[in-house]
Amino acid sequence: MFRDRNDAGRQLGRALARFRSDNPLVLALPRGGVPVAFEVAASLDAELDLLLVRKIGAPGHEELAVGAVVDGSHPQLVLNDDVMRLTEPPPGYIEAAQKRALAEIERRRRLYLGGAAPAAIESRVAIVVDDGVATGATMKAALRGVRRNKPGRLVLAVPVAPPSSVVELEAECDEIICLETPEPLYAVGLHYANFVQTTDDEVVRLLAKARERRGGASNQPASASPSTSSRSTRSG
Repeated sequence: MFRDRNDAGRQLGRALARFRSDNPLVLALPRGGVPVAFEVAASLDAELDLLLVRKIGAPGHEELAVGAVVDGSHPQLVLNDDVMRLTEPPPGYIEAAQKRALAEIERRRRLYLGGAAPAAIESRVAIVVDDGVATGATMKAALRGVRRNKPGRLVLAVPVAPPSSVVELEAECDEIICLETPEPLYAVGLHYANFVQTTDDEVVRLLAKARERRGGASNQPASASPSTSSRSTRSG
């Protein structure tokens, strides 16, 4: 069991230590992923940014995702082809939903980062971090969106996820670092002694602290591009 998200992030940072010299970009899924990613970025002396994802629900069934919009220097629309065929959204539905999603992403980016532009992903080692994965649906959309921004290497790093989700997400990235893979996983929060909800204020504070730690500077894309063979690393 992890003490809290910070403890999980420090453990992940040690597992990711070999990327320290690659000028990595750490991308946190807010809000719960931010404290974890903050510690990862501190361990790697890496730039920290947010990865904002907004679901697009099916017409009349908002809980059913036909796709998602993923933040980035080039925001990406990721569609679920099976659900699209099943629900057949009317003409213009996806475009309107995408516009609303982008507006909400921009609102949240202003809230958390004062409107700062997303960090450049192309050719860099991009490390996507959350506090855990359950079904993996949101994370799959997030990884596909990041992949379309052409990172040099795409790594998913989470403290805990079920084996089935790890296997399913292997195809979406170059490597997975997952510290614990319990079967079954009833809830991510059960693997933390302290899983209190992360607040907006905490997200803002940690992002500001991360920028201060790096002197307010943004990294430039790394020139080296590691190999992209897919593999997973699991422990626990």
